[in-house]
Amino acid sequence: MEREIIIQLLQNIKDPLTGNDIVSAGLIEQLNIQENEVSITLTLSSMNIQNKSALNFACISMIQEKFPSANVNVHVKSKLPESQQIENPLPNIKNIIAVGSGKGGVGKSTVAVNLALGLKSLGAKVGLLDADLYGPSIPTMLGLKGERPKVQDVYGQPKICPLEAYGMPVISIGFLVEPEQAVVLRGPRLAGILKQFFMDCLWPELDYLIVDLPPGTGDVQLTLVQTVPVTGVVLVTTPQEVALADAIKAMNMFMMPNVNVPILGVVENMSWFSPAELPENKYYIFGEGGGKKLAKEANTILLGQVPLVQSIRESGDKGLPAVLETNTISDNYKELAKRTIEQVNYRNENLKPTHRIKMST
Repeated sequence: MEREIIIQLLQNIKDPLTGNDIVSAGLIEQLNIQENEVSITLTLSSMNIQNKSALNFACISMIQEKFPSANVNVHVKSKLPESQQIENPLPNIKNIIAVGSGKGGVGKSTVAVNLALGLKSLGAKVGLLDADLYGPSIPTMLGLKGERPKVQDVYGQPKICPLEAYGMPVISIGFLVEPEQAVVLRGPRLAGILKQFFMDCLWPELDYLIVDLPPGTGDVQLTLVQTVPVTGVVLVTTPQEVALADAIKAMNMFMMPNVNVPILGVVENMSWFSPAELPENKYYIFGEGGGKKLAKEANTILLGQVPLVQSIRESGDKGLPAVLETNTISDNYKELAKRTIEQVNYRNENLKPTHRIKMST
Protein backbone atom coordinates (compact mmCIF):
# COMPACT_ATOMS: atom_id res chain seq x y z
CA MET A 1 0.00 0.00 0.00
CA GLU A 2 1.80 3.07 -1.24
CA ARG A 3 0.93 6.51 0.09
CA GLU A 4 0.25 7.90 -3.39
CA ILE A 5 -2.30 5.15 -4.11
CA ILE A 6 -4.11 5.75 -0.81
CA ILE A 7 -4.28 9.48 -1.55
CA GLN A 8 -5.71 8.78 -5.01
CA LEU A 9 -8.39 6.62 -3.40
CA LEU A 10 -9.24 9.31 -0.86
CA GLN A 11 -9.71 11.84 -3.67
CA ASN A 12 -12.98 10.04 -4.45
CA ILE A 13 -14.45 10.98 -1.05
CA LYS A 14 -16.41 14.21 -0.72
CA ASP A 15 -16.51 16.80 2.05
CA PRO A 16 -20.19 16.83 3.18
CA LEU A 17 -20.08 20.62 3.60
CA THR A 18 -18.70 21.74 0.24
CA GLY A 19 -18.80 18.67 -2.03
CA ASN A 20 -15.07 18.98 -2.78
CA ASP A 21 -12.86 15.92 -2.37
CA ILE A 22 -11.24 15.66 1.05
CA VAL A 23 -7.69 15.76 -0.36
CA SER A 24 -7.95 19.00 -2.35
CA ALA A 25 -10.05 20.50 0.45
CA GLY A 26 -7.11 19.98 2.84
CA LEU A 27 -9.11 17.89 5.31
CA ILE A 28 -6.47 15.19 5.75
CA GLU A 29 -4.34 16.19 8.71
CA GLN A 30 -2.40 12.94 9.04
CA LEU A 31 -1.98 9.79 6.98
CA ASN A 32 0.20 7.00 8.35
CA ILE A 33 0.76 3.62 6.69
CA GLN A 34 2.59 0.73 8.38
CA GLU A 35 2.31 -2.62 6.63
CA ASN A 36 -1.47 -3.34 6.63
CA GLU A 37 -2.32 -0.56 9.10
CA VAL A 38 -3.71 2.70 7.69
CA SER A 39 -4.36 5.55 10.12
CA ILE A 40 -6.16 8.69 8.88
CA THR A 41 -6.94 11.89 10.79
CA LEU A 42 -9.51 14.20 9.19
CA THR A 43 -10.10 17.77 10.37
CA LEU A 44 -13.45 19.28 9.38
CA SER A 45 -14.70 22.86 9.61
CA SER A 46 -18.03 21.61 10.90
CA MET A 47 -19.37 18.17 11.60
CA ASN A 48 -22.30 16.29 12.99
CA ILE A 49 -22.77 12.63 13.80
CA GLN A 50 -24.14 11.89 10.32
CA ASN A 51 -21.17 13.53 8.55
CA LYS A 52 -18.67 11.87 10.87
CA SER A 53 -20.18 8.43 10.31
CA ALA A 54 -20.43 8.92 6.53
CA LEU A 55 -16.79 9.96 6.18
CA ASN A 56 -15.57 7.18 8.44
CA PHE A 57 -17.42 4.52 6.45
CA ALA A 58 -16.45 6.04 3.08
CA CYS A 59 -12.71 6.07 3.88
CA ILE A 60 -12.71 2.50 5.20
CA SER A 61 -14.74 1.03 2.32
CA MET A 62 -12.78 2.93 -0.35
CA ILE A 63 -9.42 1.63 0.88
CA GLN A 64 -10.58 -1.92 1.68
CA GLU A 65 -12.16 -2.25 -1.76
CA LYS A 66 -8.65 -1.89 -3.20
CA PHE A 67 -6.79 -3.57 -0.31
CA PRO A 68 -9.16 -6.08 1.37
CA SER A 69 -6.66 -6.99 4.09
CA ALA A 70 -6.08 -3.39 5.19
CA ASN A 71 -6.95 -2.40 8.75
CA VAL A 72 -8.17 1.18 8.43
CA ASN A 73 -8.63 3.53 11.40
CA VAL A 74 -10.21 6.94 10.82
CA HIS A 75 -10.22 9.71 13.39
CA VAL A 76 -12.49 12.68 12.61
CA LYS A 77 -12.18 15.93 14.54
CA SER A 78 -13.30 19.54 14.15
CA LYS A 79 -11.27 22.71 13.72
CA LEU A 80 -13.77 24.56 15.91
CA PRO A 81 -15.04 23.87 19.43
CA GLU A 82 -18.58 22.50 19.60
CA SER A 83 -20.04 25.82 20.78
CA GLN A 84 -18.73 27.63 17.69
CA GLN A 85 -19.93 24.89 15.37
CA ILE A 86 -23.46 25.38 16.64
CA GLU A 87 -23.20 29.16 16.36
CA ASN A 88 -21.81 29.16 12.83
CA PRO A 89 -23.27 26.43 10.61
CA LEU A 90 -21.22 27.70 7.61
CA PRO A 91 -17.63 28.02 8.86
CA ASN A 92 -16.38 27.87 5.26
CA ILE A 93 -17.86 31.38 4.75
CA LYS A 94 -15.96 34.12 6.57
CA ASN A 95 -18.42 36.99 6.21
CA ILE A 96 -22.14 37.11 5.38
CA ILE A 97 -23.21 40.57 4.21
CA ALA A 98 -26.88 41.41 3.74
CA VAL A 99 -27.92 44.10 1.28
CA GLY A 100 -31.26 45.55 2.33
CA SER A 101 -33.64 48.43 1.78
CA GLY A 102 -36.83 49.79 3.29
CA LYS A 103 -38.77 49.79 0.02
CA GLY A 104 -38.60 48.37 -3.48
CA GLY A 105 -37.43 50.22 -6.56
CA VAL A 106 -34.31 51.78 -5.04
CA GLY A 107 -31.89 49.58 -7.01
CA LYS A 108 -30.95 47.24 -4.17
CA SER A 109 -30.39 44.17 -6.38
CA THR A 110 -28.27 46.21 -8.80
CA VAL A 111 -26.12 47.33 -5.88
CA ALA A 112 -25.88 43.75 -4.54
CA VAL A 113 -24.74 42.31 -7.88
CA ASN A 114 -22.19 45.03 -8.57
CA LEU A 115 -20.92 44.99 -4.97
CA ALA A 116 -20.39 41.22 -5.15
CA LEU A 117 -18.50 41.40 -8.45
CA GLY A 118 -16.64 44.49 -7.24
CA LEU A 119 -15.38 42.52 -4.22
CA LYS A 120 -14.38 39.69 -6.55
CA SER A 121 -12.47 42.12 -8.80
CA LEU A 122 -10.43 43.08 -5.73
CA GLY A 123 -9.29 39.48 -5.27
CA ALA A 124 -11.88 38.21 -2.76
CA LYS A 125 -13.70 34.88 -3.00
CA VAL A 126 -17.35 35.89 -3.24
CA GLY A 127 -20.76 34.23 -3.54
CA LEU A 128 -24.21 35.74 -4.12
CA LEU A 129 -27.47 34.49 -2.59
CA ASP A 130 -30.69 35.96 -3.97
CA ALA A 131 -33.05 36.04 -0.97
CA ASP A 132 -35.58 38.26 -2.76
CA LEU A 133 -37.86 35.24 -3.14
CA TYR A 134 -40.91 37.11 -4.45
CA GLY A 135 -39.04 39.16 -7.05
CA PRO A 136 -35.80 37.43 -8.07
CA SER A 137 -33.92 39.61 -10.56
CA ILE A 138 -30.41 38.21 -10.09
CA PRO A 139 -30.75 35.58 -12.90
CA THR A 140 -31.45 38.33 -15.45
CA MET A 141 -28.73 40.65 -14.16
CA LEU A 142 -26.11 37.89 -14.37
CA GLY A 143 -27.18 36.41 -17.72
CA LEU A 144 -28.41 33.16 -16.12
CA LYS A 145 -32.09 33.41 -17.03
CA GLY A 146 -33.52 29.95 -17.72
CA GLU A 147 -30.55 28.10 -16.19
CA ARG A 148 -31.15 25.31 -13.68
CA PRO A 149 -28.82 24.21 -10.85
CA LYS A 150 -27.72 20.59 -10.55
CA VAL A 151 -28.32 18.46 -7.48
CA GLN A 152 -25.47 16.35 -6.12
CA ASP A 153 -25.86 13.43 -3.76
CA VAL A 154 -23.44 13.63 -0.84
CA TYR A 155 -23.72 10.53 1.35
CA GLY A 156 -27.44 10.24 0.80
CA GLN A 157 -28.12 13.97 1.22
CA PRO A 158 -29.23 15.92 -1.89
CA LYS A 159 -27.22 19.13 -2.17
CA ILE A 160 -27.77 22.04 -4.57
CA CYS A 161 -24.80 23.07 -6.70
CA PRO A 162 -24.88 26.88 -7.16
CA LEU A 163 -24.64 28.15 -10.70
CA GLU A 164 -21.63 30.23 -11.68
CA ALA A 165 -21.56 33.73 -13.15
CA TYR A 166 -18.27 35.43 -13.98
CA GLY A 167 -16.48 32.95 -11.69
CA MET A 168 -18.86 33.59 -8.78
CA PRO A 169 -21.25 30.97 -7.25
CA VAL A 170 -24.88 32.14 -7.29
CA ILE A 171 -28.21 30.72 -6.10
CA SER A 172 -31.72 32.14 -6.64
CA ILE A 173 -35.30 30.90 -6.59
CA GLY A 174 -35.35 32.31 -10.12
CA PHE A 175 -33.34 29.22 -11.14
CA LEU A 176 -36.08 26.93 -9.80
CA VAL A 177 -39.27 28.50 -11.23
CA GLU A 178 -40.30 29.70 -14.66
CA PRO A 179 -39.61 33.42 -15.30
CA GLU A 180 -43.32 34.27 -15.58
CA GLN A 181 -44.39 32.06 -12.65
CA ALA A 182 -45.71 33.89 -9.60
CA VAL A 183 -44.00 32.90 -6.35
CA VAL A 184 -46.89 32.48 -3.90
CA LEU A 185 -45.49 31.36 -0.52
CA ARG A 186 -46.45 31.79 3.10
CA GLY A 187 -43.91 32.62 5.80
CA PRO A 188 -42.91 29.06 6.85
CA ARG A 189 -42.28 28.00 3.25
CA LEU A 190 -40.26 31.15 2.59
CA ALA A 191 -38.18 30.33 5.65
CA GLY A 192 -37.67 26.76 4.46
CA ILE A 193 -36.40 27.83 1.03
CA LEU A 194 -33.99 30.39 2.48
CA LYS A 195 -32.61 27.83 4.93
CA GLN A 196 -32.08 25.41 2.03
CA PHE A 197 -30.15 28.07 0.13
CA PHE A 198 -27.78 28.36 3.09
CA MET A 199 -27.61 24.85 4.50
CA ASP A 200 -28.23 22.59 1.49
CA CYS A 201 -26.06 24.40 -1.06
CA LEU A 202 -22.48 23.36 -1.73
CA TRP A 203 -20.90 26.75 -1.07
CA PRO A 204 -17.12 26.77 -1.55
CA GLU A 205 -14.71 28.57 0.77
CA LEU A 206 -15.76 32.23 0.59
CA ASP A 207 -14.50 35.52 1.99
CA TYR A 208 -17.91 37.12 1.46
CA LEU A 209 -21.40 35.83 0.78
CA ILE A 210 -23.61 38.71 -0.38
CA VAL A 211 -27.31 38.22 0.42
CA ASP A 212 -29.76 40.28 -1.63
CA LEU A 213 -32.77 40.75 0.66
CA PRO A 214 -36.32 41.63 -0.35
CA PRO A 215 -37.42 45.14 0.64
CA GLY A 216 -38.91 45.73 4.05
CA THR A 217 -38.71 43.89 7.37
CA GLY A 218 -40.57 40.63 6.87
CA ASP A 219 -40.20 36.86 7.17
CA VAL A 220 -37.05 36.59 5.05
CA GLN A 221 -35.13 39.11 7.16
CA LEU A 222 -36.15 37.34 10.38
CA THR A 223 -35.24 33.92 8.97
CA LEU A 224 -31.84 35.24 7.87
CA VAL A 225 -30.78 36.40 11.33
CA GLN A 226 -32.14 33.20 12.89
CA THR A 227 -30.29 30.92 10.45
CA VAL A 228 -26.78 32.37 10.16
CA PRO A 229 -24.62 34.94 11.94
CA VAL A 230 -24.72 38.02 9.71
CA THR A 231 -21.49 40.03 9.70
CA GLY A 232 -23.27 43.25 8.77
CA VAL A 233 -25.78 45.03 6.57
CA VAL A 234 -25.37 47.42 3.67
CA LEU A 235 -28.46 49.65 3.40
CA VAL A 236 -29.55 51.03 0.02
CA THR A 237 -31.66 54.16 -0.33
CA THR A 238 -32.38 56.90 -2.81
CA PRO A 239 -32.06 60.54 -1.72
CA GLN A 240 -35.74 61.46 -1.33
CA GLU A 241 -37.55 61.61 1.99
CA VAL A 242 -40.05 58.84 1.17
CA ALA A 243 -37.28 56.28 0.57
CA LEU A 244 -35.35 57.53 3.58
CA ALA A 245 -38.32 57.05 5.92
CA ASP A 246 -38.67 53.40 4.88
CA ALA A 247 -34.91 52.80 5.00
CA ILE A 248 -34.84 53.98 8.62
CA LYS A 249 -37.40 51.28 9.47
CA ALA A 250 -35.17 48.62 7.91
CA MET A 251 -32.19 50.04 9.80
CA ASN A 252 -34.09 49.94 13.09
CA MET A 253 -34.97 46.27 12.62
CA PHE A 254 -31.31 45.25 12.36
CA MET A 255 -30.39 47.51 15.28
CA MET A 256 -33.01 45.99 17.62
CA PRO A 257 -31.28 44.75 20.82
CA ASN A 258 -32.23 41.11 20.20
CA VAL A 259 -31.07 41.27 16.56
CA ASN A 260 -28.00 43.51 16.87
CA VAL A 261 -26.53 43.21 13.38
CA PRO A 262 -24.05 46.02 12.62
CA ILE A 263 -24.82 48.47 9.81
CA LEU A 264 -21.65 48.46 7.68
CA GLY A 265 -22.68 51.49 5.66
CA VAL A 266 -25.17 53.14 3.34
CA VAL A 267 -25.28 53.27 -0.44
CA GLU A 268 -27.19 56.18 -1.92
CA ASN A 269 -28.45 55.04 -5.30
CA MET A 270 -29.73 57.30 -8.12
CA SER A 271 -28.05 60.23 -6.39
CA TRP A 272 -28.20 62.37 -9.51
CA PHE A 273 -28.89 62.04 -13.21
CA SER A 274 -26.10 62.57 -15.73
CA PRO A 275 -27.00 62.32 -19.43
CA ALA A 276 -24.48 60.42 -21.58
CA GLU A 277 -23.89 63.45 -23.80
CA LEU A 278 -23.25 65.71 -20.76
CA PRO A 279 -21.52 63.43 -18.22
CA GLU A 280 -20.31 66.35 -16.09
CA ASN A 281 -23.83 67.66 -15.54
CA LYS A 282 -25.69 66.56 -12.41
CA TYR A 283 -29.46 66.83 -12.06
CA TYR A 284 -30.73 65.95 -8.57
CA ILE A 285 -34.06 64.46 -9.65
CA PHE A 286 -34.74 62.75 -6.30
CA GLY A 287 -33.33 65.48 -4.09
CA GLU A 288 -30.13 65.44 -2.07
CA GLY A 289 -28.77 64.23 1.25
CA GLY A 290 -30.83 61.11 1.93
CA GLY A 291 -27.82 58.81 2.12
CA LYS A 292 -25.92 61.04 4.53
CA LYS A 293 -28.98 61.36 6.78
CA LEU A 294 -29.44 57.59 6.91
CA ALA A 295 -25.74 57.02 7.62
CA LYS A 296 -25.91 59.51 10.48
CA GLU A 297 -29.01 57.81 11.91
CA ALA A 298 -27.25 54.43 11.77
CA ASN A 299 -23.99 55.81 13.17
CA THR A 300 -22.13 54.53 10.14
CA ILE A 301 -20.62 55.87 6.91
CA LEU A 302 -21.84 56.65 3.41
CA LEU A 303 -20.13 53.93 1.39
CA GLY A 304 -20.85 55.61 -1.91
CA GLN A 305 -23.21 57.49 -4.19
CA VAL A 306 -24.25 55.88 -7.47
CA PRO A 307 -25.66 58.16 -10.19
CA LEU A 308 -28.71 57.43 -12.30
CA VAL A 309 -27.26 56.68 -15.72
CA GLN A 310 -28.68 54.71 -18.61
CA SER A 311 -25.70 52.36 -18.93
CA ILE A 312 -26.35 50.79 -15.49
CA ARG A 313 -29.87 49.81 -16.52
CA GLU A 314 -28.68 48.51 -19.89
CA SER A 315 -25.88 46.43 -18.36
CA GLY A 316 -28.28 44.83 -15.89
CA ASP A 317 -30.81 43.98 -18.61
CA LYS A 318 -28.23 42.28 -20.81
CA GLY A 319 -26.60 40.29 -17.99
CA LEU A 320 -23.30 42.16 -17.97
CA PRO A 321 -23.16 44.15 -14.69
CA ALA A 322 -21.77 47.67 -14.90
CA VAL A 323 -18.80 46.93 -12.62
CA LEU A 324 -17.39 44.65 -15.35
CA GLU A 325 -17.24 47.51 -17.84
CA THR A 326 -14.31 49.93 -18.10
CA ASN A 327 -15.67 53.35 -17.23
CA THR A 328 -16.36 55.76 -14.38
CA ILE A 329 -19.37 53.79 -13.15
CA SER A 330 -17.22 50.64 -12.86
CA ASP A 331 -14.69 52.58 -10.79
CA ASN A 332 -17.56 53.86 -8.66
CA TYR A 333 -18.68 50.32 -7.76
CA LYS A 334 -15.11 49.15 -7.14
CA GLU A 335 -14.59 52.02 -4.71
CA LEU A 336 -17.83 50.99 -3.02
CA ALA A 337 -16.47 47.43 -2.71
CA LYS A 338 -13.16 48.69 -1.33
CA ARG A 339 -14.89 50.74 1.37
CA THR A 340 -17.10 47.78 2.24
CA ILE A 341 -14.00 45.64 2.84
CA GLU A 342 -12.59 48.36 5.10
CA GLN A 343 -15.84 48.49 7.07
CA VAL A 344 -15.98 44.69 7.42
CA ASN A 345 -12.39 44.61 8.67
CA TYR A 346 -13.09 47.42 11.14
CA ARG A 347 -16.24 45.67 12.32
CA ASN A 348 -14.44 42.33 12.83
CA GLU A 349 -11.56 43.96 14.70
CA ASN A 350 -13.70 46.08 17.03
CA LEU A 351 -16.99 44.24 17.57
CA LYS A 352 -17.85 40.78 18.84
CA PRO A 353 -19.07 38.20 16.30
CA THR A 354 -22.78 38.36 15.51
CA HIS A 355 -24.91 35.59 17.01
CA ARG A 356 -27.86 33.85 15.45
CA ILE A 357 -30.92 35.03 17.26
CA LYS A 358 -33.87 33.27 18.82
CA MET A 359 -37.16 35.09 18.59
CA SER A 360 -40.82 34.19 18.67
CA THR A 361 -42.80 35.26 15.61
